Amino acid sequence: MGYLKFDVKGTKQFVSDNELEEIQPTISMADLELRKHTGAGSDFTDWLDLPKNYDRSEFNRIKKAAEKIKSDSDVLITIGIGGSYLGARAVIESLQDSFIQLKDKREFPLVLFAGNSLSGQYLHELLQILDNKDFSINVISKSGTTTEPAIAFRIFKNLLETRYGKEEAKKRIYVTTDSSRGALKQVADSEGYEEFVVPDGVGGRFSVLTAVGLLPIATAGIDIDALMEGAFNAYKDYQDSNIENNDAYLYAALRNILYRKGKNIELLENYEPNLMYFAEWWKQLMGESEGKNQKGIYPSSANLSTDLHSLGQYIQEGRRNLMETVIRIVNPKYDVDIPKVGNDLDQLGYLEGKSLNYVNQKASEAVRLAHNDGNVPVMIIDLPKEDAYSVGYLIYFFELAVAISGYVNGVNPFNQPGVEDYKVNMFKLLGKPGY
Repeated sequence: MGYLKFDVKGTKQFVSDNELEEIQPTISMADLELRKHTGAGSDFTDWLDLPKNYDRSEFNRIKKAAEKIKSDSDVLITIGIGGSYLGARAVIESLQDSFIQLKDKREFPLVLFAGNSLSGQYLHELLQILDNKDFSINVISKSGTTTEPAIAFRIFKNLLETRYGKEEAKKRIYVTTDSSRGALKQVADSEGYEEFVVPDGVGGRFSVLTAVGLLPIATAGIDIDALMEGAFNAYKDYQDSNIENNDAYLYAALRNILYRKGKNIELLENYEPNLMYFAEWWKQLMGESEGKNQKGIYPSSANLSTDLHSLGQYIQEGRRNLMETVIRIVNPKYDVDIPKVGNDLDQLGYLEGKSLNYVNQKASEAVRLAHNDGNVPVMIIDLPKEDAYSVGYLIYFFELAVAISGYVNGVNPFNQPGVEDYKVNMFKLLGKPGY
């Protein structure tokens, strides 16, 4: 069934075996469209075989570029928005030390992000961080004209050239863009920057396992060979269209059955704080893939047990339009035991000698029982470990699931026409020529 464990006990009272049997033909048809590349948006389905067919030559160049950045830079500024940065940030924050920025000595460069907002305050504070640090930049954009990253690129390119001179600055600029066209491609060609490719057949939110995500991830010291191996094994494990043998398809089936019963909001929840940005990547993946034609499951997230003390009341007793998907790490990298003390004023004596991970796991079990009692379906994904292999596996699980889920719900999971609408209004208000 796969490397991860997909626990659906928390859906049994909401979804019958008959409903799963009835949706199987629709799942099989969606699988056929996806595998044969005949469904809507098929021009953007190259991510499907990417873990098997990725460009090994470029992959090796990515690793070499990461080694150079490690040798000459304290910081890598990754410039991009949406899928051009969320995947990399999700992986890095999932696998790095939570307090890496506070460490005086680091083995790898600090990877920081720009071009994902229009906040002058954020950019000013980021520029101040670089005052006494050597840095490089990786600008990621298919076109090179997306407003947020284009502005950031101008600013950081100017800073590099001012500090190091034009020729040295060229050696510190890495461009990930279209293979043959676009403004950024023209700039990179004319200036001689090292270039990596945003594949034509891979949309931004599916691009984390391409150079888009891999260069910053490798620079942060994460094993991208293991990341790709995890994705490849998920690719192999999820070939069967039968939901009894394919947990990614079972997840897609359950989401759609629950959606048709009015569960139109899905919360992705975790019990490890460093998975917060994984949820941000997941929200783009799900929301941009499914939110079309006046339908789709709204993706949200919660960080537990923290948010049980804020959102917990609503989840338990608010409107009954929620479903939950929980990511749990079975064996975290580290753990802490609860110490023994001379008195029991805090009433924790019954936990003395137990580990925080043990308490965390019991809390998650208690939450599932409570939320089931409150009429909330709960699906749980148990990952054996939190490492590069596991994260690569999980990325592919979700990418495959949302593709099937979108087809089942009758939408094109690979376009995002609504994303452009606000830009027209913004360009008019800013006085851009032609608008």
